[in-house]
Amino acid sequence: MKNIRFILMLAGSYLAGFVHAAECTPVVEGSLKPFLGKPRLEMTQVFKSERMPNVVVTLKGTVLTTFGTRSVRARRSEDGGKTWGAEIVIAKPGFQCGGLTVDETSGAILAFVEDSHPPAPLRVFRSTDDGKSWKQIEFKIKPDSKGNMPSMHMNEHGITLRHGKHKGRLIRPSRFYAGKNERASWPRHYTNAIFSDDGGKTWQTSDPFPANGTGEATLAELADGTIYYNSRRHWAEEGANPRRRWTATSTDGGQTWKNLTFCKALPDGPQNTNYGCMGGLTRLPIRGRDILIYSNCDSPNARNRGTVWASFDGGKTWPIKRLIFAGAHAYSSITSGRPGTETEGMIFHHFEGGPKGGSTVARFNLAWLLGGKATGDGSVPKEFTKN
Repeated sequence: MKNIRFILMLAGSYLAGFVHAAECTPVVEGSLKPFLGKPRLEMTQVFKSERMPNVVVTLKGTVLTTFGTRSVRARRSEDGGKTWGAEIVIAKPGFQCGGLTVDETSGAILAFVEDSHPPAPLRVFRSTDDGKSWKQIEFKIKPDSKGNMPSMHMNEHGITLRHGKHKGRLIRPSRFYAGKNERASWPRHYTNAIFSDDGGKTWQTSDPFPANGTGEATLAELADGTIYYNSRRHWAEEGANPRRRWTATSTDGGQTWKNLTFCKALPDGPQNTNYGCMGGLTRLPIRGRDILIYSNCDSPNARNRGTVWASFDGGKTWPIKRLIFAGAHAYSSITSGRPGTETEGMIFHHFEGGPKGGSTVARFNLAWLLGGKATGDGSVPKEFTKN
């Protein structure tokens, strides 16, 4: 009898541990339904001065924004973007260089900080308490296949890969500056990516993106593990158009890029200049679906008319867009809410400008975006057009 009781106790402990582990394992992809329903759009000023926005959602569902060119500051929202806590200084002095990255394995968040406008020395800060406090960490980045060291400057946030043999890998866009950002050097600039398989201690640098003149890129992992890469470009060979975005893909976890494509549907900033604008990109966390949201200016002559586009086929076509804000709208970052948290079903768009200036977070759902205008580039699936 004692043996039976002992066995039952062991079984109970095992099951309790299994349930606890299941409860502690975050659900990173859910269903489409929360992103639909009643259309919603609200905007809130987050920072009052300086530049350079980034935004992610932590595993606990906290919306985390960063900003700044003299010091890198963060603000947190624990209620899905309705209200915001006080500013938290990550680094002072410091230059926000994009690429907040949530490690979906550990829950830690990484922030990349450059000393000044690049090329410049780089520091990495880590938060293990949901963005409330930050500590500088040791790290190592290896050069790319050309022997060049990457800069982080104002690329979009990083991600954790969720599918395939590289599941758990951290990856974020980066770039190579051929000297400083001057016109004569643009033909030698190119974007790439850095990735880490040890939680951000060491980073490999990918091969170059297959187009020069690129910088300030975005990326997203598709449902089959393919990485979709979308880049700004303010220089192109004669006869090519640098005023729209350029894309490529990777099927080896971000080491190499192929299928270079000129994306005619997506503008790269104002269309009266070759000098593009940082845009945002996110894939909605929906199992088996590749719905991407992109943000940038949709303007003929200035950094204004902030707009978001939707793709339902992993970036092959972008059939619908909707104006977020008609006034000033420059650099932008965009991310998705997480299943099972206060943010579920929402999309968060952090941009320079807005009704009160500084920086603004617009939060909206897919239902709101579906009320936008057709672009003529493909069509919205019928399931989204039913009354």
